[in-house]
This record gives sequence, C-alpha cells and structure tokens, in this order.
Amino acid sequence: MRLFAAINFDRNVLQAITDLQESLKQAGVRGRYAPPENLHMTLAFIGEYNDPDDILEIMEQIPFSSFSIKVKGLQHFRDMYFARVEECKELSDYVRRLRRAFSDRGIPFDRKKFSPHITLARRVSFKGDHPDGYMKMPNIRIDVNHISLMRSDRGKHGMIYTEMGRVTGSD
Repeated sequence: MRLFAAINFDRNVLQAITDLQESLKQAGVRGRYAPPENLHMTLAFIGEYNDPDDILEIMEQIPFSSFSIKVKGLQHFRDMYFARVEECKELSDYVRRLRRAFSDRGIPFDRKKFSPHITLARRVSFKGDHPDGYMKMPNIRIDVNHISLMRSDRGKHGMIYTEMGRVTGSD
C-alpha cells in the first residue's frame, strides 16, 4: 500500500482552501482541482510499504507539540498550483526528526527537500498572466494538533486518501 505522513485540515481550513480554489477558477485557471477530502500537506511520502503499524510506531516515538502555520501565497510550478506555507521552525524541525527516524529504521521515503505547500490543482492552464500576481490572498491559519498516516489508493475518479492512524501533539 502507498503511505505518506501528512497534516490534514479541519473544516474551517478546508473551506478557506476551497474558497481559494474557487477564486483561481474565477480567475480563469482551468485544471483538475483537488477535492476537499484530498486536501492535505505531505510531510513525508513513503510510497509502497505494507506495515502501517511500523510507521505509526515510529511516528509515536517522535516528540510533537502542537503549532500553527500560515498560508502565505500562491505558486505556479509547471502544470500545478500550490498554496505556499510560511516558514515555521516547529514544522521544519518535526519533519527533519520524522524523516531521520524513517531513515534510521530503513523506511523508504521520497528524499526531496521538504517545501511546505498544499497542492490546489494539477494539469492547470490559463490565458494571460498568472493570477497569483494579483489575487488577494485570504489569511489562512492552520492549527496543527495531529499528524496523520495516510494511505493512497487509486479510485475510479482519482486518488482516495484514508487515514490509517494519527499522532496527537502535546500543547
């Protein structure tokens, strides 16, 4: 099964992000927009791994305190649109500890540099200028109280993400 560690969002954040997607649509950005139930921030993509309990055990051993992050803008890269996330020391430190623990235990994961973002749409196209240059960004604050282990399955109409477990942060 395909696994990844992620930050999932509460209802208010999901609404703010889907409103942002709607603004992009109204600005003429066409593409395959992530449905609300698939919106998340990937911290570590593990890929094919058949023991989610092993991954959860590692996640439970990593100290984690709740923190907040903020969406700071839009970014267009190749054929995708992202919501960029402001640098956050707590987030960066947690991701570094998580990935180090995976590495120490021989868990395979995508070792690309972590760049905090939320994928809004793929296969995008638009006419004229990139709307991220003139769109007003909403103030989106994300309170991170837990980290989820997610499973990714290919469905008839796209990917289906299922939470396999979570680690709750201390306050």
